Amino acid sequence: MEDTLGKHADEKLEVINDTAGTHIDPVAEKKLLRKCDLHVLPPLSILFLLAFLDRTNIGNAKIQGLTKDLNMRQNDYNIALFVFFIPYILFEVPSNLIIKKLAPSTWLAAIMVLWGVSTIGMGLVNSFEGLVAMRVLLGLFEAGLFPGCVYLISMYYKRHELQWRFTLFFSMSIMAGAFGGLLAFAIAKMNGIRGYGGWRWIFIIEGLVTAVIGIVSKFWITDWPETASFLNDDERALLIARLSADTGSATMNRLDKRATRRIFSDPKVWLGTLMYFGIVNTGYAGSFFVPTIITELGYTSAAAQVRSIPIFVVATVTAIISAYATDRLRHRFGFCMLGLVVASIGYIMLLAQKHLSVGVKYFALFLIVPGGYITQPITLVWVSNLVSGHYKRSITSALQVGLGNIGGIVASNVFLQSESPKYPTGYGVSLGMLWICGASCVAMFFLVRKENRARDRGERNHRLEDEVEHVDNLGDDHPHYRFTY
Repeated sequence: MEDTLGKHADEKLEVINDTAGTHIDPVAEKKLLRKCDLHVLPPLSILFLLAFLDRTNIGNAKIQGLTKDLNMRQNDYNIALFVFFIPYILFEVPSNLIIKKLAPSTWLAAIMVLWGVSTIGMGLVNSFEGLVAMRVLLGLFEAGLFPGCVYLISMYYKRHELQWRFTLFFSMSIMAGAFGGLLAFAIAKMNGIRGYGGWRWIFIIEGLVTAVIGIVSKFWITDWPETASFLNDDERALLIARLSADTGSATMNRLDKRATRRIFSDPKVWLGTLMYFGIVNTGYAGSFFVPTIITELGYTSAAAQVRSIPIFVVATVTAIISAYATDRLRHRFGFCMLGLVVASIGYIMLLAQKHLSVGVKYFALFLIVPGGYITQPITLVWVSNLVSGHYKRSITSALQVGLGNIGGIVASNVFLQSESPKYPTGYGVSLGMLWICGASCVAMFFLVRKENRARDRGERNHRLEDEVEHVDNLGDDHPHYRFTY
């Protein structure tokens, strides 16, 4: 953490990192990490689970009568998916600048209540236009959650501690696919109660739960390390010391013109955005269309809800195992490529599905969804590892998630009802998107490896003299900083 500490914390820092080279107490460090794990991750994970449920439950509602009751035709369903992403993309960066100024507990709790109300609204509308309006509001209020959580989590952990923790958090979005199918299966049995269709109850009940937990979460979500109530002064100083040791002098605590130029001219920011753009398409395609695809394999709506569950359970397990391995090995690139290859095989199978049995087509979904979820969370953490400084990390995570979610717009519009059940456009475009991600990962790998070698040779040391007035605000441009890949 790079912000200024109080006087007492500064004194503790000096004790921990004195010139004699005193080592950080490993017992105290382990205790601190355990305490952070218990206070930082659980509330954010629950918020993200509910956010993803509310964002993707429209896929479950569709096969329970949503499109019929609202007289939706042709590509109306795709439009309802698409409009969510317009405000979601536009408000990611502004939201991360707001959360930097406010207490995260206040901001995240407030937007959670608001998107819960929007979800309830989707269950009460009587027209396609009303559904679209609610989806726009949902995108607006959810915009701040994911980049805000990525930003907040990254401020508590060192770079090679982050993937494991982040994937535990991110796995909630994967489990939402399984939990959503199970929940929709149960709620759909309320069909007809008070004259409401089962699909309406899916939105109403899930939205009500979100709004109530949003109110409670104000007192559950932790704030920045400087003000987090679960840390005492000694723990706060230790946390800052270990994070400072990880990033060294690569800080960026002033958002002036020079810092802004550094952020927006950094190719890593834009390659990271392309990486996420390519892979997020598969995540959304799975959530939006897996229930429909399984239904079109010949199963009933209820059977399709249940059969979607094991796909997302397997995806959760593979994502967590991959996260553990990538942190232990301190390597990101190879795991990104592994997930892309696995998902690609699944898409190729579905593109050639004419001669495949129903069982083999169903198996292909066990390659696409888990393969995509191996790569997706790693791309986010890898890019977070590659940037340093409070402001740069804030803006980069918002840009990567915000602009990268244009991939969600693609996912919303390539699975055409007229091409059901083979969806050649959907599968073909999704396969191509995977390799946009793959090409970006390869370019990032060679870029950061080349830059590390240049810094090892001292070719960036001139920045310490050329920008002596700004050397404390260089972020990852500081010549002493080394990138991970």
